[in-house]
Amino acid sequence: MGKTRSANHVIITGTTGMVGEGVLIRCLNSPEIDGVLVINRKPCGYVHSKLKEIIHQDFFNFSPIKDQLSGYNACFFCLGISSVGIDKDTYFKMTYTLTMHVAETLSRLNKGMTFCYVSGSGTNRNGKLSWQKVKGNTENELMQLPFEQVFNLRPGFIKPIKEQKYAHKFYQFINWLFPLGRAISKNGFCTMQELGDAMINALSHNNEKRILEGSDIIKLAKEPS
Repeated sequence: MGKTRSANHVIITGTTGMVGEGVLIRCLNSPEIDGVLVINRKPCGYVHSKLKEIIHQDFFNFSPIKDQLSGYNACFFCLGISSVGIDKDTYFKMTYTLTMHVAETLSRLNKGMTFCYVSGSGTNRNGKLSWQKVKGNTENELMQLPFEQVFNLRPGFIKPIKEQKYAHKFYQFINWLFPLGRAISKNGFCTMQELGDAMINALSHNNEKRILEGSDIIKLAKEPS
């Protein structure tokens, strides 16, 4: 008789963006995931027997919905903004402050939760660029919270899944570069399938490595759950 698998119920943020949508697709298609809660400011546009959606505008105040946020053993945090054209204070608020508020709330409501944070290639809290430091400090502070596990994933270029609705349009013009880029640098290039599968596999792997660069994401995606 095979080993009984624990049920996996996950919360995903950012599913109206390319990364969150891709992770959602992989979770809905995975037999390892039993239920998915998405929290969005607008409907994600997906309907599935596993899926529950909460429309909530203020991510800095989860009090009105906190009773719906317990009973989950993972959060795949895919919410974020680019630093391009954004002033430093706004970027800090929408990257560090928002992420930490959500994480602190979930860590209080769910004991034994795994938190997967989509950071980015080049993140470095000792780096020269402001965005590197903000994301690096966010990673570090997340690892201090009382989660069972925290994984900081640092993908570079991500090749989207074909059926995605929220993939950036420029990807259709530069996807042909992916095989070449992958051959040159695994750390800089991964697929959306690999990123989503790495998060799913993280739930059943007590991985000592908490910061996952591109090549680590690819490796974890291939490991059997």
